[in-house]
Amino acid sequence: MPALKPTEFYGEITYLGRVARRDESLRSDPLQEVLATWAGVEGEEHGGINRPSCSRVTAQHPRGTTIRNVRQFSIISAEELSEIATKMGVDRVAPEWVGASICLSGLPDLTHLPPSSRLQSETGTTLVIDMENRPCTLPIAEIAREYPEEKARRFKAAANGLRGVTAWVEREGPLRLGEALRLHIPDQRIWSHLEAAR
Repeated sequence: MPALKPTEFYGEITYLGRVARRDESLRSDPLQEVLATWAGVEGEEHGGINRPSCSRVTAQHPRGTTIRNVRQFSIISAEELSEIATKMGVDRVAPEWVGASICLSGLPDLTHLPPSSRLQSETGTTLVIDMENRPCTLPIAEIAREYPEEKARRFKAAANGLRGVTAWVEREGPLRLGEALRLHIPDQRIWSHLEAAR
């Protein structure tokens, strides 16, 4: 029996984007299609086979240590973005404002998909989910271009548990706007010592 089980859950790609100059802006530029390579997407600031370690992994590595890049893609849910907007008291939060690489519609509770799940296109392009992408304050500047800063500052709290996941490329290939990605999940039980380890 395969260790990864295909499910009948699909996410439709409603947005594809690329952050070209992160030092200037987190906002991603919309695209119709991308080529997902071993290094992610060409011209993407979060791309590369390796990356310097950041605050998310300081318990494992000193900041700036070269590590494998499992954050090539930032994937967010259209439904969760809508929930974030409601919590913030605004009409909408667009995927490009939060630097999303991909926005999917149709996958419930996307932010809490099991690590090592796969998202696979019909042609075989495959992304591996690393883990939940915790919210930070970086999108606030972009959201403040659209709404009063007082409302933009609500983003981090509103996005808690709704910020999506990061992912890396397991099998190269194209990804296109409107394409469906099928969810495959690990065939294993939840680790029984999880609560004690937290």
